[in-house]
Amino acid sequence: MAPPSSRRSSGFSKRAQYSVFTGYVLAALGALLGLALLALSLWQPPALAPLRGGANDVVAPIGEGTATVRSTSNGVWQTVSAFWYAGRQNAALREEVEIARIRLEEAASVAQENERLKSLVALSESEIEPVAVARLIGSTSTSSRRFAYVGKGRNDGIEIGMPVRSPRGVVGRVLEVARNSARILLLTDTESVLPVRRSTDETVAFAEGRGDGLLRIRLINLGLNPLQIGDVFVTSGAGGFYRPGVAVAVLSELTPDGGIARLVADPSATDFVSIEPIYEERALDAALVSSETTLEDAENAN
Repeated sequence: MAPPSSRRSSGFSKRAQYSVFTGYVLAALGALLGLALLALSLWQPPALAPLRGGANDVVAPIGEGTATVRSTSNGVWQTVSAFWYAGRQNAALREEVEIARIRLEEAASVAQENERLKSLVALSESEIEPVAVARLIGSTSTSSRRFAYVGKGRNDGIEIGMPVRSPRGVVGRVLEVARNSARILLLTDTESVLPVRRSTDETVAFAEGRGDGLLRIRLINLGLNPLQIGDVFVTSGAGGFYRPGVAVAVLSELTPDGGIARLVADPSATDFVSIEPIYEERALDAALVSSETTLEDAENAN
């Protein structure tokens, strides 16, 4: 036997029929209202301004929230982009600074080389024409004596006793000569004694080598020590070997009879030297005798 059909369907329910009918009526009324508003907006646009304003007031907070989120996201992206760009820019700037520093070092090296070449020109253009300009090719670094060697000798006109100087000042004098080389007695040798005077007056003294790279300034006239730290001593011309007025040393320490001085022309920092003729020819014979005595003492010391 077939089951009875449900009596709750829309066809048999008055409530359902009324609901469907009401929906149709409301839809028709909504369509008519929309057509009326559309016609009114076309005929009288200002008449709907209050409605549009109210709608705008309702959706304004939502729009502000959306705009805030959008601007915040754009700001975050711009910040990240700026940070990334700044990092790349800083890396490029550091590389440029490093390259600039290298170029400055190269320029300083070129300037230093120019100064060295100018000093060599000054050696050959001094008031006294040098006998030869030579490179220091060696020195006694372990011996208690202080000698240096140059690569020019008797064939170049070098003789015993000739003074040796660098662009800064006196280095020593020729002690022994061979055909193509010569041995130099440095001012710092313990057997070296050089007459000097203070550059600002006629205070005379002897500059004696100590064997440790310094000179002992011993005053001739003992008494109250008039010297001051920083005084510059130059050759006095006494003895006839060195022409007067060539820089020798700068006083760095006071002693009861003079002081201790540093060389102006440090041999360890000197590349080229000029060998000049003896200031007074009569000093040549004394130089020969003095060199023989010094050589004997050097051989005994070694």
